[in-house]
Amino acid sequence: MASSLARLGAALPRARPRASARVLPPGRWDAAALGASRRAALNVGRCQVHSDMKVAPTSDRKDGENSSKNWRIKMLYDGDCPLCMREVNMLKERNKSYGAIKFVDISSKDYSPDDNQGLDYETAMGRIHAILSDGTIVTDVEAFRRLYEEVRLGWVYAVTKYEPVATMANAVYGVWAKYRMQITGRPPLEEIMASRKAAGECKDDKVCKM
Repeated sequence: MASSLARLGAALPRARPRASARVLPPGRWDAAALGASRRAALNVGRCQVHSDMKVAPTSDRKDGENSSKNWRIKMLYDGDCPLCMREVNMLKERNKSYGAIKFVDISSKDYSPDDNQGLDYETAMGRIHAILSDGTIVTDVEAFRRLYEEVRLGWVYAVTKYEPVATMANAVYGVWAKYRMQITGRPPLEEIMASRKAAGECKDDKVCKM
């Protein structure tokens, strides 16, 4: 019986002894644990850096000119007026952050009254005009106030909403609009109109385009 058991035991496959767990000395254990924690912290930091990165939104507003697709108000301005352009350029710069104003140069040969509520060159030259997105035309100090409000400078003209300041402000602007050609050293509007007519492009029906 014993010999049979011995033979049976010899025939059975022998199990491999398990490898004993590696035990680090106290000093090395602390160093290993510290290194592992540092690597984990570094990985978390890398992930945090990537997750906190913000991609700047793309914008189609290359400048303050006509790049505003969703404009709220359109400003008709005289691009040949040097004094006027100082204010226009300031509004263009502000408009880069808002895109609320569409600027239209009435002195351009491509200016079309049909695209601007029928306002022809002579009418637009008489005083400041602005056109709201719903087609409403505003003039004089109200036009400036609406334009400034769209670029968060409404406080400049806020007081002109109320009487008698509104009437006084419009009166002062009316004097400026009447004499601005002389003030800025330009020829009278009649001469400018004549020169534009002479240089106008004629269509097939021989009607010259202003």
